Amino acid sequence: MNQERWHGHQLRVRYQETDQMGVVYHANYLTWFEIGRTELIRSLGYPYSRIEEKGLLLPVTEADLKFKKPARYDDLVGIYTQVIQTSSIRLQFAYEIRRIHDDLTEELLVTGTTSHVWVNPSWRPVRIEKEAPELWQLITKNSEGV
Repeated sequence: MNQERWHGHQLRVRYQETDQMGVVYHANYLTWFEIGRTELIRSLGYPYSRIEEKGLLLPVTEADLKFKKPARYDDLVGIYTQVIQTSSIRLQFAYEIRRIHDDLTEELLVTGTTSHVWVNPSWRPVRIEKEAPELWQLITKNSEGV
């Protein structure tokens, strides 16, 4: 994995995130994707709360997940996120969920993408470069060369 454009965030799998089979319930990976997006944007110096204060929303319009191996209770997992496509009204992220072993080696568990559209509180599309030019610059700078 090329670490240059990926933002990493770690968490420990909680019991409540697992199902009767002892593995992470599949829908929880979408929550982890959201954590990855939020932490990536925060790492750019622009917390998600600031986006909402500007009257901007970023709903998911599409999600794709590919399951390789299950995460299990008490696993330490890394959520890796990067911006892979951006335009003035759309944004797409890629994700990798990896189990982190005690020796710090990593094992790929899930990959995926989510697509989003910038909207105002009335759910009308907005152009991010006009509504929040500083955020637009941060996002495009972070996604250059992708």
